[in-house]
Amino acid sequence: MEKGAGKAAKVAVIGAGSWGTALAVLLARKGQQVALWGRDAARMAEMQESRENVRYLHGHRFPENLSAGSDLELALKEADCVLMVVPSHGYRQVYRRLKPYLKDGIPVISAVKGIETSSTRTMTQVMAEESEGLTLPFCVLSGPSFAEEVALGHPTAVTVACSDIQVAASVQQLFSSTMFRVYSSTDVIGLEISGAMKNVIAIASGISDGLGYGLNTRAALITRGLAEITRLGTALGADARTFAGLGGLGDLVLTCTGNLSRNRTVGLKLGSGKSLDQALAEMTMVAEGVKTTLSCSQLARQNEVEMPILEQTHAVLYENKSCRDAVAELFERDLKEELMTS
Repeated sequence: MEKGAGKAAKVAVIGAGSWGTALAVLLARKGQQVALWGRDAARMAEMQESRENVRYLHGHRFPENLSAGSDLELALKEADCVLMVVPSHGYRQVYRRLKPYLKDGIPVISAVKGIETSSTRTMTQVMAEESEGLTLPFCVLSGPSFAEEVALGHPTAVTVACSDIQVAASVQQLFSSTMFRVYSSTDVIGLEISGAMKNVIAIASGISDGLGYGLNTRAALITRGLAEITRLGTALGADARTFAGLGGLGDLVLTCTGNLSRNRTVGLKLGSGKSLDQALAEMTMVAEGVKTTLSCSQLARQNEVEMPILEQTHAVLYENKSCRDAVAELFERDLKEELMTS
């Protein structure tokens, strides 16, 4: 991804929801050439003409060096870097479509916080499975970062991870700006598990808030939720230190407390008495934690990891358990010593 002095990189951003659009705008404001792709041809043509994403990120004008379209081949033509920002349940299908246009050696970055339900694969694992015949460095970008605030230029800090630290450093330079600070890491699985699981804990936090419980309960859910995330991540080979960082604790706190959190919003609706179908029908954007609850429950069982908050969230979402009964069962568990790994 090295460019000559003063020469902008071309970045293909695949996925034109709020987060994909915010990152595309961020990169374009830095002077990069950005091609933003979405599958709805009519909507992408409207975005190209109006120069903004009215549906998902209203009021944030596209810089001149940002183009929007629905032609994958055109978006990926001469791309120096590909940024994947599509929901986890459609990730594999979209990646298969773009694979023929990828060039060996270009970084492919996942900015998706989810796990594929059918396979329990993370997004970088999905790409690795689908990339036979190609040599590509896979990265993940994650951290406490609401799309609206990034688009507004509010100071934000995130982490990019790649097994090759030099590639991570290159992507770090690509995204970093005066108001968007990027740290580098080699713990890909740790960042992906953190990003996925924090959405599940945010649903639980929203349920607690919807039931009218206070800040004590929320703080307990966040803290013990972090313990569960750490247990699962380390069982899968992650570095325990990752979970104390931006992609771990930082993103967890944001998603469990912020009013812009889609997953907390789902929980709020459930806690106030609505069914899952009713809650999702009122949402305009994907809440990844709903599907991630399924995939992470499978991962926990496969790896024999105890995750009581995840278990109770699953019961509320998919087993018609009442929210109050779920909270009560969490607090009636056997007493034990507090350890972040137990």
